[in-house]
Amino acid sequence: AHPYTRALLAASLPERPSADVEFGTLRGEPPSPLDPPAGCRFRQRCDLARERCATEAPAPSPAEGPGHAVSCHYWNS
Repeated sequence: AHPYTRALLAASLPERPSADVEFGTLRGEPPSPLDPPAGCRFRQRCDLARERCATEAPAPSPAEGPGHAVSCHYWNS
């Protein structure tokens, strides 16, 4: 799954929540939609980001499930 999808799933409530539930969080701030960074727009918040992500925007690739696509160089790592 795409790193952002993984983060969203980590932040969701479990089926039976308890008081000691810990949610996953993303570091940093979302990029500006008016002045997006070069390369991958998610790279500054991504645990999989590498040098390539800073210079090359990932193209959409077929992903798990019909009609699904992912824009990440390393989503299946």
